[in-house]
Formats: sequence, C-alpha cells, structure tokens
Amino acid sequence: MTATPRQEPADLNEPALRARAVAAARGSGPFDVLVTGGRILDAVTGLIREADIGLVGALIASVHAPASRSDAATVIDAAGSIISPGLIDTHMHIESSMVTPAEYAEAVLPRGVTTIVWDPHEFGNVHGLDGVRWAIEASRNLPLRVILLAPSCVPSAPGLEVAGADFDAGVIAELLRSPTIGGVAEVMNMRGVIDGDPRMTDIVNAGLASGKLVCGHARGLEGADLNAFMAAGVTSDHELTSGADLLQKLAAGMTIELRGSHDHLLKEFADALDSIGHLPPTVTLCTDDVFPDELYENGGLDDVVRRLVRYGMRPEWALSAATFNAAQRLRRSDLGLIAPGRRADLVLFEDISEFRARAVIANGRLVAENGAVKDSIQPLDAGPLMQSVKLTALADDDFRIPANGTKARLATIDRPRFTQWGEAEADIRDGVVVPPTGSAMIAVAHRHGLMDGRPRVGFLTGWGQWRGAFCTTVSHDSHNLTVIGGNARDMALAANAVIEVGGGMAVAKDGHVEVLLPLPFSGLVTDASLQETANGFTGIRKAMEKIVDWKPPYLVFKACFGATLACNVGPHQTDRGIADVVTGKVLESPVLETF
Repeated sequence: MTATPRQEPADLNEPALRARAVAAARGSGPFDVLVTGGRILDAVTGLIREADIGLVGALIASVHAPASRSDAATVIDAAGSIISPGLIDTHMHIESSMVTPAEYAEAVLPRGVTTIVWDPHEFGNVHGLDGVRWAIEASRNLPLRVILLAPSCVPSAPGLEVAGADFDAGVIAELLRSPTIGGVAEVMNMRGVIDGDPRMTDIVNAGLASGKLVCGHARGLEGADLNAFMAAGVTSDHELTSGADLLQKLAAGMTIELRGSHDHLLKEFADALDSIGHLPPTVTLCTDDVFPDELYENGGLDDVVRRLVRYGMRPEWALSAATFNAAQRLRRSDLGLIAPGRRADLVLFEDISEFRARAVIANGRLVAENGAVKDSIQPLDAGPLMQSVKLTALADDDFRIPANGTKARLATIDRPRFTQWGEAEADIRDGVVVPPTGSAMIAVAHRHGLMDGRPRVGFLTGWGQWRGAFCTTVSHDSHNLTVIGGNARDMALAANAVIEVGGGMAVAKDGHVEVLLPLPFSGLVTDASLQETANGFTGIRKAMEKIVDWKPPYLVFKACFGATLACNVGPHQTDRGIADVVTGKVLESPVLETF
C-alpha cells in the first residue's frame, strides 16, 4: 500500500527526504537544485551576504560559500539577484480581485508571493459552506500556497442584515476540524465580542479550542474596548486608521497585518515604525483587497513591499515583515527564512527598490520565471457558483420612498467610510420623497432568496452630487445588490443590467447603461483572464468619473463597496434598512416624520 503523502508542514519531516538533505549538506550526496551567484537578504538580521543555496526536494539543505559546490542536477544562475524568502500575504480575499484562485495564482506567483492567507468569507456570505468548500477545492492543487481561514462573520452583523448563509459556532467548529483550515478569519463583529454576545463568544471560543489562529478586525478600538476584544482571544488587526493607532495596537500586543489597500496611510505607518527605531516582530504585511486593475498593473503583496519602501521604510524591514514575521505569526517555522532545514520558497529579485522578481522557487521547484508561471494552472469548474442573484427585474418606483404630506424629516447617512448619523428636510411631491439637495440615494436589495428582495432605500450626504447610478453585487460583506445614484430611473437601469447577467457591476447615466462588467460566479468573480477583467473594471472606473466627482482619500470609488459594511461603527444601509451596530437598531425607512 502506498503511504498517503503528508500535508504541510509535516511533509518536510519524511525520513528519506531528511536523510537525502543531510547527505547533500555534508557533501556525500548531490543537491537536486543549486542556486548560485546570488546575494541573500537575511530576514532576521537584515544583512545581505553572498551565498549559494542547495535544495533537496522541498528542503533547503545547505547555505554555503559561493562556488564551493557544483554537484546538482539543476543549477540556477542567480548572479546579480537579491534572494529573499517567498512573500507571505497574511490577510486577503481572492474574491476582491474578481478572478478565480487559479488566475490569482498566475498573477502573484511570478511576482514573488508564494503564500497567501485567504479568508473566503465573500464566497461564504453568498453560498455558505458550499462556497467555502469550493474555495478549499479550488486551492488544493495550486503552486501558490493557500492557507484558508474559517469565515467568522457570515453575516458580518447578524440582525442588521441578511446574507446568503449564517455561520454559527457549530459551523465554525466543523470547518476548524479540517486540516486545510488554519484558523478563524477576521472577527468583524467587534461589538458582539466586546459585549459578550453568546454567538460571537462561542465562535471565538471555537477558534481557541482548536488551537488555531483567531484573527481580528479592530477598526477604531482603543482603551477598554481594545482590551476586551483582545482578552476574548482575538490577536490581530489590519484595520488601522493612523500611525498613532498602529503604535497603540503594537503596544497592546496585537499582531499587525499592515495592509496595502489604504495607500494614503502607508507613509504614516512607515514614519511611525521608523520612530521606534526597529521593526517589531509582530508587524506583518497584507493586501486585504486588491481590485483586478491594480493586481494586473502593480501586483499583490510585492506592491505593498514596494510602496512601503518608496514611502521610506527600510527594504530589509519590509521584506522581514513580509517573510519571517509573517511565518512566525502563522506558526510556520518552515517558512520565512533562508536556512538549512527550512522550506525552499525563494525569490530572486533584481533589486530591493523595485522588487522585480527574476525567478520564483516554491517547494524546491522553479515555478515562475521572467514574469510568468512555468506551467499553466488549471482552474476548478466554477459552475456551482452560478445563479446567485435571486431577483426579478426592478422598477423605477422601487427606488422611491412613498410618503404623505408635503415635507419630511429624514435620517441620513453622512460621510463615506467613517459614517455618522445626519438629518435633512425634504419635499414630498406626488406621494414620494424628493431627495434632499446635495444628497445621493443608496438602495440595498436582498439577493440571496431568503427574504423580500424589494430594495431598502436611504440617503447619503457628503457623497457629492450624482449624475447617474452605480450598481454592484460586490458589496461587503453580505454582497446584496447595492445601488447608489442620483435618480430612480438610472438606478433601476443599472440594477436590472446586473440582475440580467447574474451579478457584477453596471453604471447608468441619462437613461442608458454606460458600462457593464458581468461577474457571474457568486456575483463576485469571473472566469475571464485577469487582463480582460482588469480592462472591464477600468471601464467601470472611467464611467464612474462621469457621474460623481471623487474627493480622496475618503470619497473614492472603493467607498462604494464598503457602504453596506454594517459591522463598522456608524449607520450603514443594508437589506433591512439603515442599521447601526452600536445601538443594534434598524430604521426600515429614513423618514422620521412628515408634515
């Protein structure tokens, strides 16, 4: 009987493999691969030194003096290269790039990313356990190492929204029993944890009982709330809001997943770390969300490393955070360091300013060279993710709010990103509320078939004057159909275009659909190539510039996708109305009174 191959990291401990590595290291046997002529960037000391590296299978067997050995089946010339451990992305969502896992792997592997920690809660919120199981199968045979986490917040704010599934502690415990699941994904329901809500307490405790990671989402937490969140057992955060917030979370003892998706904060983070005078071992790097055009043009975690260095971080710090520190966080002592006995994940960078990868070795194999993977990656059939938008066509009147009288006092959602409650007065004309001057409308329709699919409509202030409408089924994190716009006609047009293609994004203006990007799998991704998807998304971006005037850093296109994130502090529109996680209340209608 053939023995079942051991799963990582135990695969490195096969006696025959270790015996071959020992023999090769002492010179009584050959290497499988010899990497010569390069300079190693030591992820612990930060120093660069000349050395050759001998590999046996997936193991690094030897790191030795240059040109002192030549006995290997394959020799890779690394002359002129800086050799780093493979980059490790400690928190991300493949779905945000709108392509399949196979396509994502083809994009990031040639850039030096060899490990990602994927929270598939987008698929989980749409398809439940079937979505997570599909993610597991889609990751199984990739040359990119994928560590999956059990989505902790499906939905992100129970009672305030309805997703396509509901993961309680029993579901989380079931997922954690799988060796393919590395821990509990970002715990987003902060108030539930802090206030001792039984549901969230049981979910966190399931993670603690498993002995695996319990990852966090601690946006805005400080003082007693931060202490309570961490005391519950949550150990990391990527939702930093400032340099001061970074230092406070470090002082509290949290592992930091310094994310690249908020570029406007990166320089502040680099400066804050520089003020300490050293890189704390609890600082790691992540991408969190990368849109397809950004992934195609700039890359994944390699782009975060590059930008941090551009903003003043020392290259050796950025690489240490992305390799050794990350491996320590993941409790993967086989990763993150170029040393004998470690896993052979290596990147040959041309330099440590632009970080262009000349070649990438994963598990001892040359998997990418000159910007492309060596072997094409076969995607898993995504058919099970189809037909996720369970809505019929909507009418203009579905985006209007009926009311009696001549005037109305309204509750509004003020400001993008960091929302707050506001109030406005509006006219009532022909039995419907006229949007207040300077406001935009937001409507969310439940699209998972578990409740009434009629849109709940609210008003946004501080979002500028909209000259059309945008519809998306990528709407964190329940991913209900969300429409933002300046008039009911364009909102209905955009919504119906997205419904007809089974999910995606559309922009409508002056009574016709300007651009449509179909995302037929889960309403989140497509099986098109990254380049094609990037081009389609770029078209959406350009069309959006015609209907709203962006004002960075908060009134930006990305804000549209988080406008429904009800677990964050402040009012947010959901499929149940205007929800407030602090009070736990939902306003089904924004109309407070009429007169």
